[in-house]
Amino acid sequence: MEFANYSIELLALLFLVSVVAGLLDTLAGGGGLISIPALILSGVPPLAALGTNKLQGCMGTATASYMMLKNKRIRWNNMKYLMLTAFVGAAVGTTAVQFINTDVLAFVIPTVLLVIAIYFLLSPTLVKTQGVPKLTHKTYKNIVIPVIGYYDGMFGPGTGSFFALSGVVCRGHDLITATATAKPLNFATNIASLIIFLVAGHIVWVVGLLMMLGQCIGAWLGAHCLFKINPAYLRVIVVLMCGGMLLKYAHSMGWFVFT
Repeated sequence: MEFANYSIELLALLFLVSVVAGLLDTLAGGGGLISIPALILSGVPPLAALGTNKLQGCMGTATASYMMLKNKRIRWNNMKYLMLTAFVGAAVGTTAVQFINTDVLAFVIPTVLLVIAIYFLLSPTLVKTQGVPKLTHKTYKNIVIPVIGYYDGMFGPGTGSFFALSGVVCRGHDLITATATAKPLNFATNIASLIIFLVAGHIVWVVGLLMMLGQCIGAWLGAHCLFKINPAYLRVIVVLMCGGMLLKYAHSMGWFVFT
């Protein structure tokens, strides 16, 4: 029985991790920097960690996307084709990751997470005013969005921030518009990846469903704290927590020994 493989203490810890991840995702993005290392450290195999992370992550992006559409921050007619190319990119990326040797994946995942953590720490704050588009809508839709979707399908952490950043840099969107647009795009990539992970059987259900509940609570808390906490401080928290887990993971893999 799957439940018997995880202690109550471990499940409680993963639940708390998902609450924090949902909170940080809502406020600043980067929740996957915490949830994926936590899943791997709990003994979940790398592919199953990616799949389970998609299961629990879909809840937050689905909720955020619904709120953006309901509050008319975005319009469905403007989003549907962008979501389609994001979906395709993620589906290709998730299919590709199924063929990567798990031993290689065990090394690649923390390496990618480290690079993304450094990016989060050093990246500039997104502008709040409308800029000049540097790419046409067609190029953005057919190249930039699928590439980010492919990354999300392969690994995932930071995807929402990458979508927002691309909206500012490539299309000249202001921060609010770019962030709002990123939510349904991230939802599309999560759904594409989740479908393939479901078919491949790389989901730990008892963990994923529990973390979905944690994501709901974290997202709810994040929505109520959104305008009260400086996102710059949250980025530092994300990076510090991620760095600590990556060090623990590296030690558990025998890459170095603490003296």
